[in-house]
Amino acid sequence: MADFTLDDLIDSYRNGIFPMSDARDDDYLFLVDPPKRGILPLDGFHIPSRLRRTVRTTPFDVRVDTAFTQVIELCAESASDRPNTWISHPIQSLYQALFARGLAHSIEVWHDNRLVGGLYGVAIGGAFFGESMVSRATDASKIALVHLLARLKSGGYSLLDCQFQTDHLKQFGTEEIDRAAYHDRLKEALTIEADFYDLPARTDGRTALKVLGFTD
Repeated sequence: MADFTLDDLIDSYRNGIFPMSDARDDDYLFLVDPPKRGILPLDGFHIPSRLRRTVRTTPFDVRVDTAFTQVIELCAESASDRPNTWISHPIQSLYQALFARGLAHSIEVWHDNRLVGGLYGVAIGGAFFGESMVSRATDASKIALVHLLARLKSGGYSLLDCQFQTDHLKQFGTEEIDRAAYHDRLKEALTIEADFYDLPARTDGRTALKVLGFTD
């Protein structure tokens, strides 16, 4: 899909479709509209008590949109349990262009000014499409997800699309819904004018948990 443009990508998301590739160096991308979709309800998520303690007391510094390219490259790195990645160089270029247009965001977890984890995704209307998350320190990606949930909750979002339900995400209360139900929720979410920056760019764990209703 050499002629696949940034506007094509935005239209794909608006229609419930997202791109993937088979390998980092693959120039070909394909579009996916799975029959089952994983979503994380913003009013029905679960945060394990141990993780809540970690988020509240962590020495990590959580930042937003200060190192988008670094996050996507960290997500694209091969690992022992995942030698190949779907994040090809052409896909990375598209998401960097989305970031430049203000439609893609990163949540970053830093320790001693070193990026140790995070996530990135696409925000259109009241929908956030989670793309990938990564940890290079214990619980780093989970901390990023909690901060993302707080930001979406505060900003008036109604849909967090996780693409697929995974064992990693089940602990947070992900649901798997069929394609038609997903498209109905997406259509409604796209009518919302949400604000990704309703919370300050540097928000601590206690504040994030308070936004989510956890005060213990």
